[in-house]
Amino acid sequence: MNGADTAWIIVATALVLFMTLPGLALFYGGLVRARNVLSVFMHCYAIACLMSVLWLVAGYSIAFGGGTSGYWGGLDKMFLGGIDADTLSGTLPEVLFFAFQMTFAIITPALIVGAYVERIGFGFVLVFSGLWMLLCYAPVVHWIWGGGMMADGGIFGEIGVRDFAGGIVVHETAGLAALILAFFLGGRKDKTKPPHNPGMVMIGAAMLWVGWFGFNGGSQLAADGGAAMALTVTHISAATASLTWALWEKIKYGKASLVGLVTGTIAGLASITPASGFVGPVEALVIGAVAGVLCQEAVNVVRNLLNIDDTLDVFAVHGIGGIFGTIMIAIFGQGAWAAQLGGLVVVGIYTIVVTVVLIKLVALITPLRVDEETETTGLDLTSHGERAYDITS
Repeated sequence: MNGADTAWIIVATALVLFMTLPGLALFYGGLVRARNVLSVFMHCYAIACLMSVLWLVAGYSIAFGGGTSGYWGGLDKMFLGGIDADTLSGTLPEVLFFAFQMTFAIITPALIVGAYVERIGFGFVLVFSGLWMLLCYAPVVHWIWGGGMMADGGIFGEIGVRDFAGGIVVHETAGLAALILAFFLGGRKDKTKPPHNPGMVMIGAAMLWVGWFGFNGGSQLAADGGAAMALTVTHISAATASLTWALWEKIKYGKASLVGLVTGTIAGLASITPASGFVGPVEALVIGAVAGVLCQEAVNVVRNLLNIDDTLDVFAVHGIGGIFGTIMIAIFGQGAWAAQLGGLVVVGIYTIVVTVVLIKLVALITPLRVDEETETTGLDLTSHGERAYDITS
């Protein structure tokens, strides 16, 4: 065990959890109407709790178990079987590696929340999210990070898929699942209301930005120069994408909004995620500059051309950002084109199939969408018996 590595990953684990609780909850909560803000908090918090338990039960074993299959890790590490405080994973206690990866298993299904807010059944959220993490996310983790079929020497040859912190594993899977769920769910009855609290959105985005240092820097799994570079390029991409998003918004609409500025931050963070361990500051500047415009245009495509109510633009920001960053690894010569594109295609198809099947199956157990009266009244009061504010808007 290396003490410095262990200390850093303990901090990084806390930072990644901080991204979901409270970062993502505040970011998404501020973007919805006042009558639905507590439902968003409830979704994020409950998902964090449920994924933690399921990651212990079987998720970690599926992703990082010792099975010889290239498709999944098996069940030998269910409930952390055979692992104690002295068991090592590289230079880290394996229980710490388990906890660090658990925070990724929390935030990935939590990202999907943004696609279905204000109209989905709470029971559906829990059942779908749990099954999706076990059957979609955890196997993909094994394929790319757990020594599975897409790692070096796998189906793409000697050089496997390069995905440092989750462009494919986290952002492509969550983005595609969000798009599909939004499609099956249908649009909101009323899309005219603006975000009820842009200040809350900014605070949440700022927390995500800080937490992302653990997300990307921690993925080095060591306290060294690689972690420092990953942290640095993460910051540069986020800052640059914020500016280009705001500039593009100003050019197109005459005003640069706070919500737009901080959404650009998230686009830059998602886009640098897969490349953060392979590029330097100049490449990060390029990635961020393009991401601010690319993801903003993707928002328009999803909303206006596809006419899908991905409410908080999960696919356009996270999905497109993660896919873009994954491709940029090959463009900058840090990965093989066949592996990067092949990984995106295979994981994309798998995610789509699993997500569609789960939507159909879970809808047989618990309703996908709330009724019209519940949607009009707001999910806070009807689903959870609480209000965030004395008045609603």
